[in-house]
Amino acid sequence: MATNDQVKALVKSHGEGDDPQFYSVAMQVAAKAARAGQDKFARELRDLIEELRDRVPALARMSSSVVPVTKPRGELSNLLTVSYPDVSLTDLVLPDALESRLQQVLIEQRQRDVLARHGLRPMRRILLIGPPGTGKSSTARVIAGELALPLFAIRLDTLITKFMGETASKLRLVFDALAETRGVYLFDEVDALAGDRTGANDVGEIRRVLNSFLQFLEEDTSDSVVVAATNHPRLLDSALFRRFDAVMEFDLPDDATIRAVIANRLAAFMTADVDWTRVVTAARGLSHAEVALASENAAKQSVLSGSDAIATSDLVTVLAHRPKKWSIQGEPA
Repeated sequence: MATNDQVKALVKSHGEGDDPQFYSVAMQVAAKAARAGQDKFARELRDLIEELRDRVPALARMSSSVVPVTKPRGELSNLLTVSYPDVSLTDLVLPDALESRLQQVLIEQRQRDVLARHGLRPMRRILLIGPPGTGKSSTARVIAGELALPLFAIRLDTLITKFMGETASKLRLVFDALAETRGVYLFDEVDALAGDRTGANDVGEIRRVLNSFLQFLEEDTSDSVVVAATNHPRLLDSALFRRFDAVMEFDLPDDATIRAVIANRLAAFMTADVDWTRVVTAARGLSHAEVALASENAAKQSVLSGSDAIATSDLVTVLAHRPKKWSIQGEPA
């Protein structure tokens, strides 16, 4: 059942009209009930939450804390892209431990004023590591969607290749924007900026860029959320890890997560006759993204054949056609 803090958070968010917070806490209650073995109650609560969310137009769900941001202009237009994700935690399939850590980030962000009164700051620098397609970028989108903040993606390819020799000054522009406009700022493939300074093939410019990046992170006291993601954590300089409040490790989905991803993507189709043992076996070694894409391909085959039921053979076939480039440990196979 709900804890006392969760009950208070539900009442508070309802009274303040903060729908995203209300739904987030309610989903925490459902998740706790599921872990306690109350599967029926958890399922009914999740269904009720989703029904309520669907009734409210997307714009009405946006919190009043949304920062109005226009398209980045001037030099920033070459360095940043902006979007406003309309996704929630329920759209993301994560292991329980990882989902719990993400929920904690969201709770601290929503109650940053409470923490500030006690001289504390919420987690706001998050490092995501793991193989491609395991949900790192999607997690950044969910953080932005749950907090009703714009998502700014830093174009590191442009930052480094086009402006080699002045990358540090361009980084300063990004961190100035980060301080001026609250949002979620995603540094994808951050190893391009933060490679190990002891590398034998390193060059002076890259070392200067890394030192500047570390310094800007250290000095940043804004309310924005900084999310860095990498497929190659071994390439990162050790000093980078200390600059982040939380490091979240993503892995290829286990059997339960594979089934959850497929069931989520095929919710509108009949899957009662699916042989899940065969399907899960065929999907092992694939990323979340590959499993989801294969599921959609199977759904299209069913639609084009005039059926609303998913055939096990179709699922197994499309899963077998997806490339398995990564092992369970997150290294190339």
